[in-house]
Amino acid sequence: MKDLNEILGMATRVQEELQRAQDNLDKLEVEGAAGGGLVKVRASAKGRIIGVSIDDTLLAPSEKQILEDLVTAAFNDARKKADEVSNAEMGKMTSGLQLPPGFKLPF
Repeated sequence: MKDLNEILGMATRVQEELQRAQDNLDKLEVEGAAGGGLVKVRASAKGRIIGVSIDDTLLAPSEKQILEDLVTAAFNDARKKADEVSNAEMGKMTSGLQLPPGFKLPF
């Protein structure tokens, strides 16, 4: 069995790597779209919304409900893509770790 100090050191390094990976997720951007690109939402891989773009053709009062639906769909698309990027990045970080089945990071 490994020395307890060595195990604690490994745990500390894993925690530091995990924090760096989490910090990096906020720098990765994804774009969700709806209505064939008429509404776009940019978000970080952590899910922070960076911006919303709405095509001018949707800015008519008669299009209000459609616009609301498209913004909702674009947010959901961006969130889905953010989750995918986040999972992929965290998977890279944990790929070398021998974790028990079903064990999830962060702790």
